[in-house]
Amino acid sequence: MSQPEMHQPSTAGSPASATKAQRTRALIFATLGFTVTFWAWSLISPLGPHFVEENLTDDSALLVAVPVLVGSLGRIVVGALTDRLGGRLMMSFIALITVIPVLFVGFIGQYNYATLIVGGFFLGIAGTSFAVGVPYVNRWFPKESRGSAIGVYGMGMGGTAIAAFTTVPLYNIWPQLPFVVAAVVLVVYALLAFTMMRNPPDWQPVRQSLITTLGQTLSVKLTWQAAYLYALAFGGYVAFSVYLPTYFNNDYDLEPADASLRMAGFVIVAVITRPLGGILADHLGAVKTLGMAYSLVAICAIALSFHPLEFVVYTSEFIAMSAGFGLASGATFALIAQRSDPARVGSITGFVGAAGGLGGFVPPLLLGAMWSATHDYSLGLLLLAGFTVIALLITLWIGANPLATPPTEPVSSDDTASAPTADSSADHSGTDSGHTKSRISDDDKETRS
Repeated sequence: MSQPEMHQPSTAGSPASATKAQRTRALIFATLGFTVTFWAWSLISPLGPHFVEENLTDDSALLVAVPVLVGSLGRIVVGALTDRLGGRLMMSFIALITVIPVLFVGFIGQYNYATLIVGGFFLGIAGTSFAVGVPYVNRWFPKESRGSAIGVYGMGMGGTAIAAFTTVPLYNIWPQLPFVVAAVVLVVYALLAFTMMRNPPDWQPVRQSLITTLGQTLSVKLTWQAAYLYALAFGGYVAFSVYLPTYFNNDYDLEPADASLRMAGFVIVAVITRPLGGILADHLGAVKTLGMAYSLVAICAIALSFHPLEFVVYTSEFIAMSAGFGLASGATFALIAQRSDPARVGSITGFVGAAGGLGGFVPPLLLGAMWSATHDYSLGLLLLAGFTVIALLITLWIGANPLATPPTEPVSSDDTASAPTADSSADHSGTDSGHTKSRISDDDKETRS
């Protein structure tokens, strides 16, 4: 029985054949691409309170949620396209095409609610870059260091902090300035990336149809497990990073500039702890790391639901919760990198990344509705704690059932030859499992024609 083109043996090389300098350059350019596109993706959020003050809207929740929604759903297609077209082309293209909505919002969109929604919709394209960088970085690094490498790449979500620190001060100088600066940076990055980035030595384009690729991805149990875990971890980070200025303005009467700076602190902590989540996943195991992270988030969410008024108390609780989100975000993609076929990582990343973004889309709308109805956020924080407990239970279930029975389909000689690679991938997440190498992870099974 023939093997689908999705997993052809590579003749171009392997991660082991790449030099340290090549890997470093690939990681730097991928992380920079993630950073600058996330900066652009987050430009509307810090100005949310300003748009309310200008009477463009009564609540900025929808304005900040629309780019999140589009960027999330777009990752499904972009992740699959990355498997087909390569990270070099896709990262450069997304950075360049994002310039259009950035300038539109800056010069036209920000003066009218309807045009802000339209601009935010297309600004969501920038958020799809995450589904490019994960498979790109994954193919450059050997299995034993993929969690750490993808964790470092995840620091690119610090682009949100750049937007938080710079957007309002630049806006106060000239309302178009933050958008012009972001557009220039995007153009420079796109040109440099297209010139200097290289695809991994073992990368080969997936040539089967997009629908077939996506269908196979949905049949992998890990896709759905990781999707929920990431919806909680990264979704929580996104939700608070875009809504905290409004949250602090409403609940603690902070000025927009002050609220944005505090939101930037929340973002920085998550950015710092995300690579730590990948590193811990490589050394302790992804399941243990996720368990610690989700426990921390649940505790902090419950504590915050009591509405602490002391600055040190609520600030510490938000910072600790941010650390939990960062650790879990890094560990989730370490789990994917360790337990799935490298040729499928882009597609899985697309679905999981979409789930993460969607996890960030709903909470701002929910929190906005709760504030309008009750002038209180406590119920929303208790709901976060409840959903986090579910994520913790899923994590424990994965840890208790890390392996499944081998595939029942007939295996050709070519498939048999490639089996050890998939097996070693499962074994490398290893501190989560003590099972023997003779069994094949359900998440590493090949879908065979």
